[in-house]
Amino acid sequence: MNELQTELKNQLEKFRLAKIEPHMEHDDETEEFRMDIFNELGSLGFCGMTLPEEYGGMGMSYEDFTVALCEIAKSSVAYAVTISVSAMVQSILNTFGNEDQKKKYLPALTSGQEIGAFCLSESGAGSDAAALVTTAKKTEGGYILNGSKIWITSGGIAKTYIVMARTGGDGAKGVSAFIVRDGTPGFTYGKKEKKMGWRVSPTRELIFQNCFIPAENLLAAEGEGFKIAMAGLDKGRFTIGSIAVGCSERALDEAVKYALTRQQFKQAIFDFQGLQFMMADMATEIECSRLLVKEAARNYDNNTPDAKLACMAKLKATDTAMKVTTDAVQILGGVGYTKEYPVERFMRDAKVLQIVEGTNQVQRVVIARNLKKEYTTH
Repeated sequence: MNELQTELKNQLEKFRLAKIEPHMEHDDETEEFRMDIFNELGSLGFCGMTLPEEYGGMGMSYEDFTVALCEIAKSSVAYAVTISVSAMVQSILNTFGNEDQKKKYLPALTSGQEIGAFCLSESGAGSDAAALVTTAKKTEGGYILNGSKIWITSGGIAKTYIVMARTGGDGAKGVSAFIVRDGTPGFTYGKKEKKMGWRVSPTRELIFQNCFIPAENLLAAEGEGFKIAMAGLDKGRFTIGSIAVGCSERALDEAVKYALTRQQFKQAIFDFQGLQFMMADMATEIECSRLLVKEAARNYDNNTPDAKLACMAKLKATDTAMKVTTDAVQILGGVGYTKEYPVERFMRDAKVLQIVEGTNQVQRVVIARNLKKEYTTH
């Protein structure tokens, strides 16, 4: 890490230990999201890190952003994910929005006063996102939105929603993207999901019933929605990867500290070679994941985006998080399976990292397609 990234990491470490860590077990149990924590992260500049300063952002790199997300995730995967998804909405608005849209919506998001949500998935359109059926019918002055979205991170607490809806025929080319605000008539919330992990981060269904969206809330042009969604997900892949690295680091930290102090057969369990091998593998896989995430982020910073590498970073880091957190629970043994230690929470939080922003099976499909293209071309 460079000097700036080291400073970022140190500042966030102090913040998370003082402001996030003391609440996490209680809030995970009660499913409480603390908006004041998010607001404070915003006031420190961590909710709009990659956006230009003219819209309230910090103008920093995606590599810097991954360092920050990794650190926050060591205390709370849920808060890190909230920042990551809101940042994806900001990126979409900054890239595809017009000047009026940027000035209207970005400052509240970059300052952390509001949260953004990305709305693509439906009950019949998950991995096959182009099969979505929510419609936006053109009418005088705008569009009438009808349908529903599921698995929406920050549903109910977000204020600005980027919603993909069908304005044209079947397939990806018929999808458009709209900015929808909380409180718009005809826009309501369905059930809040009861989840295994990420319990602090609310996940809700969104319901649109004859919801009027003014024409100025269309992003880019009709038919551009799927391209917009994929552009957001490309960056979301390595940011989720960075959160997975932070989750893994915390699990390893807990496992090593416990192994050094826990005595069995008159010696620390760390001294048993079987456990040493487990922890050595954990540390190695985490470092591999970190380097992949860093390289994927650096490519985007250098305007040479590599979709294959972004998928690899997400795949490797999230599979590693699942393995490392599971092994951490194993090293702690019985107490690792209780809420006395945080490793069980990180194991639950790690699971969904393999599912969001494209399942890891989808990541493999994209990687394979890129390989085929490379080998066919050359």
